[in-house]
Amino acid sequence: MSTAAALDRAAELAAGPGPRRILGLAGPPGAGKSALAARLARRVGRDAVVVPMDGFHLADAELIRLGRLGRKGAPDTFDAAGYLALLGRIRSAEPGVTVYAPAFGRKLEQPVAGSIPVRPDARLVITEGNYLLFDEPPWIMVRSLLDEVWWVDLDAAERRRRLVARHVRWGKTSAAAERFVAGSDELNARAVAPGRERADRVVTAC
Repeated sequence: MSTAAALDRAAELAAGPGPRRILGLAGPPGAGKSALAARLARRVGRDAVVVPMDGFHLADAELIRLGRLGRKGAPDTFDAAGYLALLGRIRSAEPGVTVYAPAFGRKLEQPVAGSIPVRPDARLVITEGNYLLFDEPPWIMVRSLLDEVWWVDLDAAERRRRLVARHVRWGKTSAAAERFVAGSDELNARAVAPGRERADRVVTAC
């Protein structure tokens, strides 16, 4: 599916009858999930809100305690149960109730609680992250809380190039960024790759 078709489909989901829809964007690190989510939300307008999975990163202090800081971004470095609970709240929110979701502060490199209001009139909630189609518990339960899940696809070499550039923007040296991408990020990419076959649609990123 092209980006143009994805934009049209998001508008259809937001305009459809019945309760609000929750659309998931899955894919490996650096595929362009966040950028696509932002474009879809702009296309839909005030009826859409983006709720990233990254708001459920464990804080660095906890990752240090667990000895997992070097694998930040791996499945066990998120509060998966918290993410599932939030999706459940969004789906079953009472009329007139705003649900607050955490964001991930890129300058802080830490989650920031209560940053994203999911207002009662939000017809389309777009959530994105690496593990929406991951087939190990508790992540495997995410799919049942989403109306559709799309896989965001990007050429592997370009995806790695963008990841390195992203880590450099966030403060790593070029060498440190290359090491992190070749190690942690690519381990995560391989772990989620089978999810592509379980997606409702595949969106070719640009």
